[in-house]
Amino acid sequence: MKLPNEIKDNINPDHYKSEGEIQCIDAIKASMTHDQFKAHLKACCIKYLWRYEKKHDNGIEDLRKAWWYLQRLIDENIY
Repeated sequence: MKLPNEIKDNINPDHYKSEGEIQCIDAIKASMTHDQFKAHLKACCIKYLWRYEKKHDNGIEDLRKAWWYLQRLIDENIY
């Protein structure tokens, strides 16, 4: 999944993509059933949507995080 080119990737920065090591999101997925992982992604969407308006300086970043988790949830339902 890609963010639009004009957006700096603060949602999934390079330090989340370490070579040779498993990403945290993949470890979480491996520890759950498929349905549990989809519920986790849904909960993350809700969390970021719930609080974005309370962040006066950077609520847009929380919306982008919610979008990232929503895209991942969509992908989990497609594949």
